[in-house]
Amino acid sequence: MNEIVSGGEIRETPFGEALGERYLSYALSTIMARSLPDVRDGLKPVQRRLLFAMRQLHLDPDAGFKKCARVVGDVIGRYHPHGDVAVYDALVRLAQDFAARYPLVEGQGNFGNVDGDNAAAMRYTEARLTIAAQALLAGIDEDAVDFRATYDAEDDEPVVLPAGLPNLLANGATGIAVGMATSIPPHNVAEICDALIHLIKRPQATYEKLVELIPGPDFPTGGILVEARESIVEAYRTGRGGFRVRARYAVEKLRRGVYQVVVSEIPYQVQKSRLVERIAELLLARKLPLLADIRDESDASVRIVLEPRNRSVAPEILMEQLFRQTELEVRVALNLNVLDGKRTPRVMSLREALAAFLDHRHEVLLRRKRHRLDRIERRLEVLAALMAVYASIEEVIRIIRDEDEPKPALMKTLRINDTQADAVLNMRLRQLRRLEEKKIADENRNLEDERAEITAILKSEKRRWGVIAGEIVEMRKRFSKSTELGRRRTEIGPPPPNVDVPPDAMVEREPTTVVCSEKGWMRAVRGHVADTGELKYKEGDRAKFVIRAETTDKLIVFATNGRFYTLGCDKLPGGRGHGEPLRLMIELPNDHDPLAMFVHRPDGRLLVASGAGRGFVVAESDVVAQTRNGKQVLTLGAGEEAAACAPIGEGDDRVAVIGENRKLLVFALSQTPVMSRGRGVILQRYRGGGLSDASTFSSQTGLGWSAGLGRTRTETDLGEWFGNRGQAGRIAPRGFAKSNRFT
Repeated sequence: MNEIVSGGEIRETPFGEALGERYLSYALSTIMARSLPDVRDGLKPVQRRLLFAMRQLHLDPDAGFKKCARVVGDVIGRYHPHGDVAVYDALVRLAQDFAARYPLVEGQGNFGNVDGDNAAAMRYTEARLTIAAQALLAGIDEDAVDFRATYDAEDDEPVVLPAGLPNLLANGATGIAVGMATSIPPHNVAEICDALIHLIKRPQATYEKLVELIPGPDFPTGGILVEARESIVEAYRTGRGGFRVRARYAVEKLRRGVYQVVVSEIPYQVQKSRLVERIAELLLARKLPLLADIRDESDASVRIVLEPRNRSVAPEILMEQLFRQTELEVRVALNLNVLDGKRTPRVMSLREALAAFLDHRHEVLLRRKRHRLDRIERRLEVLAALMAVYASIEEVIRIIRDEDEPKPALMKTLRINDTQADAVLNMRLRQLRRLEEKKIADENRNLEDERAEITAILKSEKRRWGVIAGEIVEMRKRFSKSTELGRRRTEIGPPPPNVDVPPDAMVEREPTTVVCSEKGWMRAVRGHVADTGELKYKEGDRAKFVIRAETTDKLIVFATNGRFYTLGCDKLPGGRGHGEPLRLMIELPNDHDPLAMFVHRPDGRLLVASGAGRGFVVAESDVVAQTRNGKQVLTLGAGEEAAACAPIGEGDDRVAVIGENRKLLVFALSQTPVMSRGRGVILQRYRGGGLSDASTFSSQTGLGWSAGLGRTRTETDLGEWFGNRGQAGRIAPRGFAKSNRFT
């Protein structure tokens, strides 16, 4: 492509190179100027510009409100040339007490609610700064931070705020940049202050100690933190992790032993209306059999009422069911990805983030003290000249009255410089009173004492850290846990116990008939179908598996590839129509087919065998798969396929195997090993062909097989075919099924 460079020259540039340069510029702009907060003040550029613009408009906490439209107009006109909607959304979030732990903007009007409703238009709402924002801006006029030119070079804006509040951890931040993201939950300021003071004393404090001081996030919407302490320590050590947060609830007793559960606090950033809607949807879908009804009785505070199906339902079981299926329990991510003091994005640990804030406060202190010292020096210079005037007041008056150019004469007589001479000439007559002379002498003495104090602070790092610690102590008092704003809202609770929720608590127990056709179409017909012959199939298709089950059951599918798959009977397609293909529910290759399908028995055992005549016994608890890919249990050789999967009855003590050569072998079940996976052992040997089917039975009841036309035959006298595992067997008895299978 052609690229125009400086001077109007057109240069040939490969398209990929030009595109890469421009995309890199866009990525850096997104990372540094939009998405990631600065570790020092915890703000993104739009938030920083909003606060600075509001300060320029004198919207202090004790001042009046101004329309948000005025604030947004100033921001986009002077500092942030982006859309007004994005800027107003940022302002609204800073004002929402359910989104920001310590709101930086005090709003007047409709700023949205926890239900997810939007704020009113900016022409209707008003805003001003809060004391938290004031702490962030304190000292900005005292050369505490660097300024840079705005986008149009007509004004200046701060690169970072002085940040008298540890805003990064106090209010948290979220953002998605290019190739990276950040997610920092809010914390309690009083706890952060305790950790900062400890870190000043012990810069290499352990993370275990820091977690004692900051036990976890403190969300504005409350809730209960139920993450294990070890996980919290590890998350703060690495800067990555997450926190489990649950809703707070209480059980209210009603008459006649009936109760209801009332949820008073919901997890952070969960929309209450969407939460109630989701629970109602699950209730209508019969996914919450223990819940009878849900009502939202919230006003200014949250009150969600949950009615159990009956009074025998334990509240803990009911809530555990809801925690597992709804946003009454969420996982809040921690990804402490920020811009450090050199504007470089990186993931920090908790200690690094706290240390970066302290380093910033140390730099701010140095700059403010130097700025103050410079002003004191200039003022002392002026005061020295004024005191010289009182010592020679008659001569000064004479010079001013008689000299055409009094300034040089004053400089020579009083031995003062040009600046001091200007101060003398600008004196008012009222300042010549003796009372004013005393005030100037007192001011001079106080400033000299202050200069000595500042000089001592600038020379001693220990004293500087003492000053910073004092500021943090004052901040802790201002945001004390004894105040409404500073109290901890999120309770630190222990990890929840493993509540054993029975399957029928998650799904309403109903009878169902599972139908799978020869071509692999699956469906679940409500109820137990008495006459399976009435079931309809696609043209040219017929039944392969028809299983009576319940909606709370797990369905196990064994395929010719030796893998087991697990399906929930409640998740199967309904009985209307022909269902859905089984291959859409599990990752079953096209060159393999389901071999067996049955209801899972937690304590059951299975006999599995390959076409090569190898097999073993496996517990059903070892074949349950957790993913669509299934679980490989029977290992197959090249060109082999699984041939049999037989459930083992409670009293079964014999194994019967039959080959494709119609030779039957019966041996003791104890000769077959129990394994969790593998190829197994040789069950029957063949000169040609392989294994056709396998089954287990009790020597007391005998071996049965299908005799056609719905009839079965049972044979108890099998001594002729009884032997040891691995033998060839003998021809099956007359009348054995022509299908060469037991069922």
